[in-house]
Amino acid sequence: MQLGMVMMALGVFRFGISSGSYQNFSRSASYSWDKVNRIGRTPALQFTGPDAETIKLEGVIYPHFKGGLRQVELMRLRAKVAQPMMMVDGLGWIWDRWVIDQVEERKSVFLRDGAPRKIEFTLSLKSYGKDNGVLSSFLGGLS
Repeated sequence: MQLGMVMMALGVFRFGISSGSYQNFSRSASYSWDKVNRIGRTPALQFTGPDAETIKLEGVIYPHFKGGLRQVELMRLRAKVAQPMMMVDGLGWIWDRWVIDQVEERKSVFLRDGAPRKIEFTLSLKSYGKDNGVLSSFLGGLS
């Protein structure tokens, strides 16, 4: 696949028109607030920091057109390796490291031998986070 034809690269995976392309992209960010009880007053909230962001890619693979039947299986195998992967979009933006949190597939339009002509997938990702944050700076100062 030509570099210009890549919508998103996640580690070794290239999402694009000539292989598994996604039709829906959603990104979610949440933030943690813990309740702190106070005597004689209502509880206060204390900001404890951002939570891991999530991304969900929903797409379709036509295995007899391009890419083959095993693309979603390769996503599952890569998730089992349990290593974060760099993500870069087709515009060149670097999204840092992400892990595969969940892989879902739906097969349809079957041939006589049971091979699907259409595979829909949902890939759920979580941001891995930076290793050089406040905690590692603090721990580095202790040595």
